[in-house]
Amino acid sequence: MSDDEYVHWQDVTTRWNDNDTYGHLNNVVHHDIMDSVVNRWMIENGCLDPHDGDTVGLVKQVHCEYRAQAGFPDVVSVGLRVGEIGRSSVRFELGMRRGDGELFFEGSFTQAFIDRSSEETVPIEGDRRAALETLQLG
Repeated sequence: MSDDEYVHWQDVTTRWNDNDTYGHLNNVVHHDIMDSVVNRWMIENGCLDPHDGDTVGLVKQVHCEYRAQAGFPDVVSVGLRVGEIGRSSVRFELGMRRGDGELFFEGSFTQAFIDRSSEETVPIEGDRRAALETLQLG
């Protein structure tokens, strides 16, 4: 995985309790990292206001591919891009590298935007769509 395969990079520091009994990151930690990186990016780029916004993002589908092990005290570099933007949903794609540069995980999840009150899907339009498009490759 090279730096140009992803548009945005964020480092995440693993925690002591992220390791499982086998001494590597428990599989749920990978999901947590994906969710945190995506939601942080969306909040910082005006795509999501989790407290006062009219819409929320709900995960519809998750795909995970574990390639190697990582564990505390690794600092994980997480690459983020958008693979596809639909009418009301977006597929985020992520790759994770350990501090030594080895790719240990690739995953994706599809998130739909939902009206907080009606719980109906809402179209991805305007500033939100424009921001998400900046995460697409070339």
